[in-house]
Amino acid sequence: MKIILASQSLRRRQLLEEIGFQYELCPKDVEESYPEHLQCEQIVEFLAEKKSMAFTDEEIPDDAIVLTADTIVWLDGNSLLKPTDEADAIAMLGKLSGRKHRVATGVCLRSNTKKKIFHVLTDVFFRELSLEERTFYVKKYRPYDKSGSYGIQEWIGYIGIGRIEGSYTNVMGLPTKEVYEELMRF
Repeated sequence: MKIILASQSLRRRQLLEEIGFQYELCPKDVEESYPEHLQCEQIVEFLAEKKSMAFTDEEIPDDAIVLTADTIVWLDGNSLLKPTDEADAIAMLGKLSGRKHRVATGVCLRSNTKKKIFHVLTDVFFRELSLEERTFYVKKYRPYDKSGSYGIQEWIGYIGIGRIEGSYTNVMGLPTKEVYEELMRF
């Protein structure tokens, strides 16, 4: 089976390549809205499936699997979205500073005959981050395309994260172990 990766995320592309899968890239623009009553893992599963359903059955070849995913940062019962600007990014990192938050990724694998939706949760523990550290990171790395305003694989992850419980690659945007295992079973 060939894989159709419906994602604009460079990190997801790299991670899929790193676990040995070749793929055809075919992102679609999908509005990432969801019903307000949904909670953490429900949100990511809903959005992963919504992205998958942007493909009609006719667009999926008989020998293909469409892979879609969505990742959120969850804190205090709310999803931290991508920051709108520098001040928002710095403030968002301030909310995460010295606290635990959850990163959730939902994945949908879909062929013409079946569909598998699952999620992976990882707890991330930040140490206290000074305003200077948060400002330096945002100015240098410009994390405006990242939920929660950070990339674990960047400077802030190296100096600010005390520990994680769960999948490291999940925090990057694609839980590779689980994706590999589900693709092997699919």
